[in-house]
Amino acid sequence: MKTELTLLLPALRRFAYSLTGTMPDADDLVQNTVVRLLKSPPPEGVPLAKWAFKICRNQWIDDYRSQKVRTLATDKPELQDENFTDGEAEMINDITLGEVNTAMNSLSDEQREVLSLIAVQGMSYSEAADILAIPTGTIMSRLARARANMVSFFNQKSGSMA
Repeated sequence: MKTELTLLLPALRRFAYSLTGTMPDADDLVQNTVVRLLKSPPPEGVPLAKWAFKICRNQWIDDYRSQKVRTLATDKPELQDENFTDGEAEMINDITLGEVNTAMNSLSDEQREVLSLIAVQGMSYSEAADILAIPTGTIMSRLARARANMVSFFNQKSGSMA
């Protein structure tokens, strides 16, 4: 399990980042997911990856609900430790990543989860359906709406710059 979990960590970290939107929160989510995985290994016959993504998603939902109740210090820009780099290419990459992150955050939770699993993680529709415990048709529908919303977001953004 140790080797399989080690190989799974980068994909799990990308998924966590797509859910949380920040690397520190994603790292915390991955750590909490690994702790839960070690306490509760997958049931017999369930692949570790499927179990890990499901635990990660459930942990994120729990964290998201508790976040509504209290104000987190990371929501205050003056308390965040930002590393700024020089260079036009890095600045453009940061702006693009920021725009994509903003666009992803504008999606509903359901659309963001599906888009992350399919587009970012490269999972099949059936794998995403298994992880989220919903029908494949629902995956396809949410993915289509997520893609349309992303296109709309960037069209509005480019229209406001003209």
